[in-house]
Amino acid sequence: MAIRRYKALSPAKRFSSRVKREEITKKKPEKSLTVVKRKKGGRNSNGRITARHRGGGSKRKYRKIDFKRNKTNPAKVHAIEYDPNRSANIALIIYPDGEKAYILHPMGLKVGDKVESSENAPLKPGNVRMLENIPEGTVIHNIEMTPGKGGVMVRSAGGEATITAKEGNMVQIKCPSGEVRFVNKKCRATIGKLGNMDHEKEKLGFAGATRHRGRRQRVRGTAMNAFDHPHGGGRGRSKGDNIPSTPWGKIEKGVKTRKKRKSSEKFIVRRKK
Repeated sequence: MAIRRYKALSPAKRFSSRVKREEITKKKPEKSLTVVKRKKGGRNSNGRITARHRGGGSKRKYRKIDFKRNKTNPAKVHAIEYDPNRSANIALIIYPDGEKAYILHPMGLKVGDKVESSENAPLKPGNVRMLENIPEGTVIHNIEMTPGKGGVMVRSAGGEATITAKEGNMVQIKCPSGEVRFVNKKCRATIGKLGNMDHEKEKLGFAGATRHRGRRQRVRGTAMNAFDHPHGGGRGRSKGDNIPSTPWGKIEKGVKTRKKRKSSEKFIVRRKK
């Protein structure tokens, strides 16, 4: 997919760019596979803001994606659609019995192609196999961490992981972050690399595009008073000899947030970069 650049008719348009959606073949989503998505504005069940700078944004419906791919019958790709809830595009597939489902759209999958979820499925983009039946060096995405739970890893645009080795009941996988970890060989994954690679090259260019995505404006801590923020109150851009922190004094930027005693810690061979 290519990048569309605009004429500099305004200061905002001068630097903005968007991905050309040439692969999209259907604009309106399948009604039976969508549900209403309520907005919470970053608030929890008590009405308190727990995630700041969220709110507003365009209305969107959630597309129900089939991350499990339990059905073994071959399905035909009917359309490729845009999904506002994720960076990757999605593909609408139809099974021989008429059942419809959405899957993540891998690179190279076109309308009219067939996808399959079985141990004898060809090594083609969109097909699903168990990790034990996928050769080493194969590029995969939508990987399960628990057999039968559904894919949870490598689901964003342009994402790809590689099978590097097999040891006993475990398969060694190199993730897009550079992390190398073990996954149970009975877990399943989808063959191929996810499409819409140019998503990361998009430049919104103007504030309105950010607000349409539900992200509100932020105020710098150095622009506040000392009463309102640990970085405030200085003349100019001084942080007052404070390390980067939140308005409540909690340290941020560079602090490790991963739990030290996480259950999956033992499966990590090499940390992410």
